[in-house]
Amino acid sequence: MNRPRPRKTLEQRRKAEIEGRRGERIAGWWLRLKGWSILDRRVRTPAGEVDLVARKGNLVAFVEVKTRATAAALDFAIDERRLSRVAAAAEYLMQRYAGPNDDIRVDVILIAPRTLPRHIENAWMG
Repeated sequence: MNRPRPRKTLEQRRKAEIEGRRGERIAGWWLRLKGWSILDRRVRTPAGEVDLVARKGNLVAFVEVKTRATAAALDFAIDERRLSRVAAAAEYLMQRYAGPNDDIRVDVILIAPRTLPRHIENAWMG
């Protein structure tokens, strides 16, 4: 039986926001180490938000970053619904960040303490 999850308190939401922003900084750092340029952060659209927009050569990636308290929890951090929201937001942003000859994809970076970031390339193929 599926029970609704209890609502987070204001303090829990603030803590999650701080951890999420920290994860986004780590993900940006990780991408830069791999040769990417960060074009933008936390871009909001009517379809949703993209955590990072990054470029490497003629490839533009719209990146969803998920931060969890444990590496095991990362296995459940991303699902099709969330990825489809990022993909829809990326559609709004393509013309702003990508040229006619650029390739575009949706990536995910998973962050947990005491582990290296896990970069899942081309996570959305919808």
